[in-house]
Amino acid sequence: MLLKDLLEKIEYTIVKGTDEVTINHLVNDSRKVSGDDVFVCIKGAGFDGHEFIEDVAQKGAVAVVVMEDVNVDANITVIKVEDTRYALACMSAAYFGHPAEKLITIGITGTKGKTTTTYMVRQVLESVGIKTGLIGTIETIVGDEITPAKNTTPESFVVQETFAKMVKAGCKCVVMEVSSQGLMLHRVSGFTFDYGIFTNIEPDHIGPNEHKDFDDYLHCKSMLLKQCRQGIVNMDADYIDRVLEGHTCELETFGVKGDYDFKASDIKLFTKPGSLCVSYDLSGKMNFPVEIDIPGNFSVYNSLCAIAICSHFTNDVEKIREALKNVRVKGRVEIIPVSKRFTLMIDYAHNAMSLESLLKSLKEYNPKRLVTVFGCGGNRARGRRFEMGEVSSKLSDFTIVTSDNPRFEEPMDIINDILVGVHKADGEYVTIPDRKDAIRYAILNAKDGDVIVLAGKGHEDYQEIKGVKHPMDERVLISEVIKEDEVKAVL
Repeated sequence: MLLKDLLEKIEYTIVKGTDEVTINHLVNDSRKVSGDDVFVCIKGAGFDGHEFIEDVAQKGAVAVVVMEDVNVDANITVIKVEDTRYALACMSAAYFGHPAEKLITIGITGTKGKTTTTYMVRQVLESVGIKTGLIGTIETIVGDEITPAKNTTPESFVVQETFAKMVKAGCKCVVMEVSSQGLMLHRVSGFTFDYGIFTNIEPDHIGPNEHKDFDDYLHCKSMLLKQCRQGIVNMDADYIDRVLEGHTCELETFGVKGDYDFKASDIKLFTKPGSLCVSYDLSGKMNFPVEIDIPGNFSVYNSLCAIAICSHFTNDVEKIREALKNVRVKGRVEIIPVSKRFTLMIDYAHNAMSLESLLKSLKEYNPKRLVTVFGCGGNRARGRRFEMGEVSSKLSDFTIVTSDNPRFEEPMDIINDILVGVHKADGEYVTIPDRKDAIRYAILNAKDGDVIVLAGKGHEDYQEIKGVKHPMDERVLISEVIKEDEVKAVL
């Protein structure tokens, strides 16, 4: 492939050499460079690819793509662009033969709901015979191949590489989570989504290595509606008018509070032995009753969104209803069937905002007690510990403070910080540092009608201690605990 073919959709300047050079591989990691490669210099929070130009030249690279002025002694082509991240996205699309053009692409952005909604959509589409790939926070699914995720939205090269694998695997469609970081850093540039979905927005991901302020976060979220053909939006979301400013797509709407294209009404929260459910009547472009075995009003919005998307692919109401009723998402309000006496669930809520939203939703089911088991990660913002402790103490009837991923901190130091927050409210609590012991305690002391939440770990299957990730899956811990004679007696 000629370099100029990779650069076909980018404005660029040839600083040195020629764009007629033949390219072997497209690379943005200097450690992976080999003969006749083109290296794209990406700048990150703790690295700058421009510093490795001489190194990649020695490894045999024949061209580099830069966004800064550089002095290069080696006999190598230098291409200058305005933004190397955008260039990498466009070059990656060309490198893999523009696979997005061979797929129906669905991108979902929002502070909450992305993960669950992607699984709902995939479940429905697969049920009607549309082979669908998935890219998200938990994993990437390409046919029968499942790969654990490193980022919610991978680097653009990986996105395009994954699209190409999906095409090869016979996928007709891809549904993916699109993070604000992914939009800001051009990880999904280089193609236009067929469907762009906005779920909601709340202050989050604001900090030195993410978004400078809420306005920046909101702006990045809104970018998806300028990069898709059909937009589908939650009209009940805060700041929706600002999100819609300058959108370039056709719009469809969903929500509860107005006459939208997809509206939920007569919402009912109800319980079954060992599980929490929600039902509603759907009206608008489709009309039928919906029941979901995932608790909370947020499940109404997630399913409305999924139905709005899937309506473009099928009108098989029974298939949609059945798929939504059976959908399960690892670590997202994931109910673990242990006993009909009480409900036990795992959720990824790992900051005060997500924990508060979850606990408020669960309190609407009027449990006998709401019991929360959680810890906080080490080497992360210390304020999160105080906040989560206070939220749990305010909203839970009983809190069990335990360990999460202590990383390079001492677990008890983290727990003591959490207790500072716990003491700001009046909820009862106990401290049990070992997470398996904490789970055992919660189950042994469960009362009829309790809802027990294991918060913070979600889909993770490890515990990180002193730089080592030790195997630890809460589902496995639960399975081990309920086999113990002492526990069997209370189930």
